[in-house]
Parts: sequence; structure tokens; C-alpha cells
Amino acid sequence: MKKIAIAIVDDHKLVSKALENMISFNPNFEVTMTCFNGADFLDALSTVEQMPDVVLMDINMPMKDGIETTAELKKRYPQMKVIALTMEDNENTIIKMVKAGANGYLLKDMSPDILFDAINIVYEKGNFYTDLLSETLSKIRIEEKFTEKIKEELKDKELEFIKLSCSELTYREIADKMFVSPRTIDGYRDSVFLKLGVKTRVGIVLFAIKNNLD
Repeated sequence: MKKIAIAIVDDHKLVSKALENMISFNPNFEVTMTCFNGADFLDALSTVEQMPDVVLMDINMPMKDGIETTAELKKRYPQMKVIALTMEDNENTIIKMVKAGANGYLLKDMSPDILFDAINIVYEKGNFYTDLLSETLSKIRIEEKFTEKIKEELKDKELEFIKLSCSELTYREIADKMFVSPRTIDGYRDSVFLKLGVKTRVGIVLFAIKNNLD
């Protein structure tokens, strides 16, 4: 049975070593690369004999952070899976990593079992998210393309709101951009949540990405 080749990209050497030790307990995994920033990792990929199947990617790193590295990695090697590892669970960071192409998002205080499940699921099925995103993903009621039915349900202003929700603008800034009141934006948000079957802004972004609306 082929071992899943794993790369660890984290500027905290103690964290990197702890992850490597944790992974060593699973006979199905093998750490084949360890790098301490995104720039070095991207450079190293051109010289390695064995490409990693799954990358455990820290987000906050010097030189090239996890968001930039993931976006560039996905352009060069779209088949490579990336699991974001971070201490942050804020919405903006999640949105940025998902838009960059991350296949999973884990907090660094996860248990070994969750990490092992994430690696296996990402490798075999493509995506893994903890409770932070799994409910949102399960609520998205479209598959591969933006259906005519959903198009008809969404008004032009709601489509504009969806696109702006994929930016770093706050809801108040979106209101200014659309020349409406914050209360009107709250109405657009609640309507979009209902029509898309999602409960968070992250859900809107995931929906938009799937349907090339971002």
C-alpha cells in the first residue's frame, strides 16, 4: 500500500517537529518534506524526487504566507491537496484560504485523530472541513454549475451582494459600495442565506467560488 506523502510548511520549528512526530505514528503516512516558509517550499518542489500528496500549510509565515503560497501552488500543481493549519478561526482568514484553493482548514490544537481523518479524506475525496465549515458545506444545494433555477431566484442586487461578499469589505463597507443602508444589506444577506441554504458569509463565498461568481 502506497504511503501518503506529506509536506509540512510551518515557520515554527517546534510545531513542525511536533506534527512530524504525530504523523510518524500513522503507518499510512510519510513526511517527505519540511519547509519553514512558503517561498522555500515552492522552490524546493522543483528539485524533489517525490512530490507530496498533501501539504499541511501554516498561514502566517514570513517571506510568503500560506494564502499566497497556496494560491501559487494550486496554479502550478492543481492536483496537490492543501490543508491549512492555523491558530485563527476568523471568517476573513477562512475565506482567503478557501479562495486560494485550500482543501481543508484545521486549527492547530486538533487531535491526532482529526488530523489523520483530514489527511485521508482530502487525499481520497478532495475536501475536508471540521464543524467550522462542514455545516456550511452540507447546506449548499448546488453541485457543479450555477443552475437556472437559482439564477431566477436571485435578484440583481443579491448577485452584486454575493460578489462583494467575496471581498475583504465589511458589511457596512458593502452597504457604502452599493449606496444602500446597512439595514438593507442585512436584508440582502438574510435573503441570500435563505436562497442558498447557508448560514455564514463563508457559505456565500464557497457558493460563489463553485459557480465562478467571485
